Amino acid sequence: MTPATSAVARALERIERLDPALHAFIEVWPKTASAREREAVARRLPLGGLPFAVKGPSGIRSYAARRLIAAGGVPVGATSVPGPGAVWQTWGQGAHGRTVNPWRADRTPGGSSAGSAVAVATGMAEAATGSDGAGSVRIPAAWCGVFGLKTTNGLLPSPDRTGLASAGVLARSAAAAEPCLRRVLDGGGAPDGTPDRPPPGLPLPAVYSEDLGFAEVYPEVAAVVRAAVDRLVAAGTVRLLDRDAGLLDPAGAWTAVRGGSPDDPETVRVRRTNDERLDALLVGGALLLTPATPNRPHGHEGPETRYSTALTWAFNLSGHPAASLPAGFTGDGCPVGLQMVAPRGADLELLAAARAVEDALPPARTPPRAGRD
Repeated sequence: MTPATSAVARALERIERLDPALHAFIEVWPKTASAREREAVARRLPLGGLPFAVKGPSGIRSYAARRLIAAGGVPVGATSVPGPGAVWQTWGQGAHGRTVNPWRADRTPGGSSAGSAVAVATGMAEAATGSDGAGSVRIPAAWCGVFGLKTTNGLLPSPDRTGLASAGVLARSAAAAEPCLRRVLDGGGAPDGTPDRPPPGLPLPAVYSEDLGFAEVYPEVAAVVRAAVDRLVAAGTVRLLDRDAGLLDPAGAWTAVRGGSPDDPETVRVRRTNDERLDALLVGGALLLTPATPNRPHGHEGPETRYSTALTWAFNLSGHPAASLPAGFTGDGCPVGLQMVAPRGADLELLAAARAVEDALPPARTPPRAGRD
């Protein structure tokens, strides 16, 4: 492959070579992608033909995809989402079979934005759209070792009538996600391409919670995230605040809202209590740091006894923007995600904070199943 080969051509070549084993895509669009890339380059659109993937069969019609295409992004294909089966099934079902984790084929990549995370992790796309109703962007981002951000609920159009799901974007890093997220959220930066917001002042005020007061977290996962947080403090990137991050377990409330009973008295009580506690926790623009999941990527047979959503779905109920970025690895080679939560509407501020955090952590690694160029 020569340096002159276009980004879209490289992405399509990697899909052809890698996807028969990874099963990240349900459809690939080589002809339309090449045509869109030529148009984006000829019109000098801001994203300049950046290849991205869309989540699932309807992803090309999503608001995020339409904004990216308008800015010169090129959709190369639709990624896998869970197929029919048990409610805990979190892998995707690609054109060639069940989607596998690029770090360990015997583990799930998480879901439901399964194929999107795998495509980004392996370079089959430079970015991907996702949607997150309980952790469906953040969990696969964590388990595939990439960056994923769930936007503030209600900020962007969503077909989910319950209000739990919101749009998201995945990329190899927060820095790589920034051009796409800026186009999706507010049309981009200044006309010359420079950011329209200054970088955040350091250290970032933050609260760390291993379990949000209720979750059971695997000790090794907790240790990896705590080590990452300690590194951030030592680097002067984060300043930890002494605030109580204890929330009420949102599992019952999330289930009630999803089931069409948002006015159930216990659901209303849990949501109101957690909203009040989060408002106090994040006052002054503070961040909340937690593990993205309580567990490692589980096998394809099921999730054992811990919900992978235990630390994510509280923020689908509350509506806060939340991101996962790579924090390190467990001893068996599985990626672990650090979750960052910001005040409602502070999506771009969260993105800037994530960039500062990833600058202080070890660079993201490439999965062994990503192959070579």
